[in-house]
Amino acid sequence: MKYDGIIFDWAGTTVDYGCFAPVKAFIEAFEHYGITPTLEEVRKPMGMLKIDHIRTMLSMDRIAKAWEEKYNRPWTEEDVKEVYLLSESKILEIVQNYGEPKPYVVETVKALRDMGLKIGSTTGYTDEMMALVVPKAKEQGYEPDCWFSPDATGQKGRPYPYMIFRNMEALGLMDVSRVIKVGDTVSDIKEGKNAGMVSVGVIEGSSVMGLTKEEYESLNEKDKAEADKRVERVYLEAGADHVIRDIRGVLDLVR
Repeated sequence: MKYDGIIFDWAGTTVDYGCFAPVKAFIEAFEHYGITPTLEEVRKPMGMLKIDHIRTMLSMDRIAKAWEEKYNRPWTEEDVKEVYLLSESKILEIVQNYGEPKPYVVETVKALRDMGLKIGSTTGYTDEMMALVVPKAKEQGYEPDCWFSPDATGQKGRPYPYMIFRNMEALGLMDVSRVIKVGDTVSDIKEGKNAGMVSVGVIEGSSVMGLTKEEYESLNEKDKAEADKRVERVYLEAGADHVIRDIRGVLDLVR
């Protein structure tokens, strides 16, 4: 199969090893309301529209119970909105510090372009957040041909496929079977599958892995292999067609 384009996710896939900017913001937003979520609780909905992410976390049994115990009532949609708005402000405070491209991204994207492929991007960030992080990534050598956030699709973010279709329109790509979606969350995988295209999960530096580069590299070979297998299983259960160790694996797929 010949491919014409690759659509990458942003944080955790091409920049921000481990996808820590949104994690930090979500934790601080919930802590402001007296509830400390676990990393697992924060990362499970990662990749969704941010307000859906907050709603999903509040729906989790432990967090819902903690909220009811603290405020003597179940959470409401107004609570969702308040936590969401706080998390948005916290992301805006820090996101520009998380624009460094992940290992091998710059050279892999160049190689893909040399092969004639177009490079698109979807994200869970808003346009306002992207206005801060995109220039930082560009300064360090990474810039997709285009990108779209949920602001461009009536706030229908992942797993809806509409950001992908906006990319295809902008890039002049006609056939979904000739486009690959690459991401680091379950929502990314589902976004690609809902668009009818090959969906690929990245292991190293992913939100699903949830480790810093230093933490991952400090693992012994046995623990590293077990961690890789855990991430691979999550992607495959979500419907991924392929799982790659790092972004260089995309080159093997398109060749």
